[in-house]
Amino acid sequence: MKFKIFPAVLCWTLATTAYAQAPSAAQARNWAASCAACHGTNGQAQPGMISLAGVPQEVIAQKMLDFKAGRLPAATIMHQLAKGYTDDEINAIAAHFAAQKK
Repeated sequence: MKFKIFPAVLCWTLATTAYAQAPSAAQARNWAASCAACHGTNGQAQPGMISLAGVPQEVIAQKMLDFKAGRLPAATIMHQLAKGYTDDEINAIAAHFAAQKK
């Protein structure tokens, strides 16, 4: 009986470990695509909007986390959008925009 349980536990452990890995660059790019309506393609916004391309990852991530926690008031829907992402996803999105050219 003990030997039958071990493979099941091993499979469960391996399966859940896969979800604990950091998001891929492709996944971060896909999440960041939802930002294009306001912040432009690849974070290069039109005049009057805030560009995210080339902004340091820490700055973007902190602002999104502040929107998510309600520490930063939003005149737009940023507080709602930020709540839809985990902290790891927010960091991945921020890294994506930080890597883009201004």
